[in-house]
Amino acid sequence: MQPTLLILAAGMGSRYGGVKQLDHFGPNGETIIDYSLFDAIRAGFGKVVFIIREELRQDFEEVFAEKLAGKIEVDYAIQALDSYVPEELGAVTRTKPWGTGHAMLCAKTHTHTPFAVINADDFYGLEAFQLISDFLKTDTNDQLHAMVGYEVKNTLSENGSVSRGVCEVAENGNLTSVIERTKIYEQETGSGEKKIVFEEADNVTPLAPDTPVSMNFWGFKPSVFPLVQHQFESYAMANINSPKAEFYIPTVMTNLIQTDTGHCKVFRSRSAWFGVTYPDDKPTVQTALKKLHDEGAYPNKLW
Repeated sequence: MQPTLLILAAGMGSRYGGVKQLDHFGPNGETIIDYSLFDAIRAGFGKVVFIIREELRQDFEEVFAEKLAGKIEVDYAIQALDSYVPEELGAVTRTKPWGTGHAMLCAKTHTHTPFAVINADDFYGLEAFQLISDFLKTDTNDQLHAMVGYEVKNTLSENGSVSRGVCEVAENGNLTSVIERTKIYEQETGSGEKKIVFEEADNVTPLAPDTPVSMNFWGFKPSVFPLVQHQFESYAMANINSPKAEFYIPTVMTNLIQTDTGHCKVFRSRSAWFGVTYPDDKPTVQTALKKLHDEGAYPNKLW
């Protein structure tokens, strides 16, 4: 059975200043999503589900429907603010989406095979898709999930802080914890060198350069959905009056590990990773993608 690819594309892009999911980065105007789709098809994925806001659906259909026809099954899941929120909590007044864990849950009725989850604005490389695809096609343990990890030093932006899921990995290669750090950056030291740190509640903590971090490339078995729904309902009840609270996929995985209802194999990818957080990141991504085309990693035109 071919796995499904869920693409998290409902974000507001507040730091980028626009809909970066559909911005042009490749030498022929490709979006970053185009590269993820091209690699996913090569790696054997059979379906893609775009998780989006309702107001983006027409734009996504115009950009992707025709080019993907006959290549991969396409579906759309809407991340609405009231999706899966317990009715007894009443109307939802927040404007910010509930986060990546909630977005994944919104694809529940669209996803019936083992599946991967990725960000729309991150480039992961073919190897990462192949690793997750092979795992999802062959592993039969419903409680064993997976993620692709990258070294934090390779995932920073020169233009500001970034959010990353900081991981601890056991000797058997399984994840023991992942904590979302929302402000990671390089800090100048007194000797003129730089160190990587994360900042939280005015406390600054150093991170080793080779610390594995999650870039939101996950592989799950569909049996996880009822557990995610239960987690989110509890989270929504506790945070209904917190308009900026977000339910992250790392929160989901941490709960599975702590309750012994799930485990996560960590794959280390050697592929290049780059992403877009700030407008000034765009030229760097454009240069990197052109280089990959020039080197033959991608054809002159993807579609």
